Amino acid sequence: MATPGVLCFRDITALAPMVRVGTLPMRLLALDYGADIVYCEELIDIKMVTCERVVNEELDTVDFVAPDERVMFRTCERERDRVVFQMGTADPDRALAVALLVEKDVAAIDVNMGCPKEYSTKGGMGAALLSDPDKIEAILTKLVQGLSKPVTCKIRILPSMEDTVRLVQRIERTGVAAIAVHGRTREERPKHPLHCDFLKAVSGAVGVPVIANGGSLDMVKSFEDVAAFRSATGAAAVMLARAAMWNPSVFRRQGLLPVQTVMEDYLKYAVRYDNHAFNTKYCLCQMLRDKVESEMGKLVKTAQTLSDICAAYGMQAYYEEVQVLLRSRRGLHPPETPVTLGGVTTMALRFHRRDYPPEITPKMFLLEWCRKEKLEQPHYHTVDRPQDRLFLSTVTVDNKQYRSTLWEKSKKGAEQAAALVCLRVLRLPEGRRGEEQQQEEESGLGGKRKRAVAPPLLAAAPPQEEQEEEREVNKKIHLSDREAETEVTNGNHHKTHMP
Repeated sequence: MATPGVLCFRDITALAPMVRVGTLPMRLLALDYGADIVYCEELIDIKMVTCERVVNEELDTVDFVAPDERVMFRTCERERDRVVFQMGTADPDRALAVALLVEKDVAAIDVNMGCPKEYSTKGGMGAALLSDPDKIEAILTKLVQGLSKPVTCKIRILPSMEDTVRLVQRIERTGVAAIAVHGRTREERPKHPLHCDFLKAVSGAVGVPVIANGGSLDMVKSFEDVAAFRSATGAAAVMLARAAMWNPSVFRRQGLLPVQTVMEDYLKYAVRYDNHAFNTKYCLCQMLRDKVESEMGKLVKTAQTLSDICAAYGMQAYYEEVQVLLRSRRGLHPPETPVTLGGVTTMALRFHRRDYPPEITPKMFLLEWCRKEKLEQPHYHTVDRPQDRLFLSTVTVDNKQYRSTLWEKSKKGAEQAAALVCLRVLRLPEGRRGEEQQQEEESGLGGKRKRAVAPPLLAAAPPQEEQEEEREVNKKIHLSDREAETEVTNGNHHKTHMP
């Protein structure tokens, strides 16, 4: 019998951890459809350990915010007792530090020991740990002894059944609450057959619950197939990845829903919790599958904001309804007022490129205003912080100085943030999407806007300027491929006050 308040891993069906897919909207949708447990995507310990826990009163979430203001992990009360936080790690002490940071907001902690992708293995994480059982034992033992929440891990099978059984038995002795096992080796891919015999041998060799994973392509098409998959593997539970990515209603005991209905349900959560537009597009494109080149797919791929995506699905009314709700909450927590110290007026504002049309920026609006007022053009003075290579810029306009208090990842971003502060303080147009007509009339940028044509976006790809800045910064600070991918696709900026 399960202990009250402690997550049970027997006789359950779980949403597997999936990079770029396992963000808050997908997890909540899976719970709605009947999933018992949901795993977040793998989050790297090096990035998470620098995060601050922030209560986001506007969204009613808990955000774990990196020093560059990106939200690395967002969760809410609805999932707190059923979400498993999965981390990528190769260091016991750092793993424990991250686990302690998130412990009270999640139901369990999982260590990724099965991801075969280079972005994980080259750091000694993921499937690289399978060849270092001593480190596996050290990490899991440290977590089990240092936490009050259950600890689990997810592995792949080894080439030998005997070696796989020995590894799982050694893992069991660390005191973990469950072991998820993908029934393929590190080298195998979904096209290779699943080794149900290995899963059955592992399930019979340990007393701890084994969660079978890897049956999406051939064995699990709907919830009716879950029982057969569990029987074929002898496992205590089943974990679904791609089947859930394609249609999360696979968890519905009543049967699958039409994909169109599922996409609309997903989009509601994405809007409600301000999910990054490019991450939202990625997940919707996975559900579209072979229809990604359809008329609907093309509308989704070329969308640049959540508002654009909602328009593609005919959900503009819902989008506006949520914005009204959030604006009402924002009124209870007004934005920070300008503070002037040492002759410099500051505000905590960040420049988000996605909030502006490709050809319009705050710097352009500020420059045009200065020309109209016959003032000298704005002068920017930018400094960088050596320890993390972040930038801060001060703009001088009409002998007055303006600066954001938030450090940016690039020199361009820092200058745009400084211009934004100046525009906000002077109550001038800023160039944001949705305000173009009024702003064009006031700023004189209308002609430039008509002459410029924005290039279409590919699915899950940020605008060209943002891509170039991301590549430049990643090269400079030597981010791993996995960290860079996480920052682009999962990295909402923390916004207590949304634009």
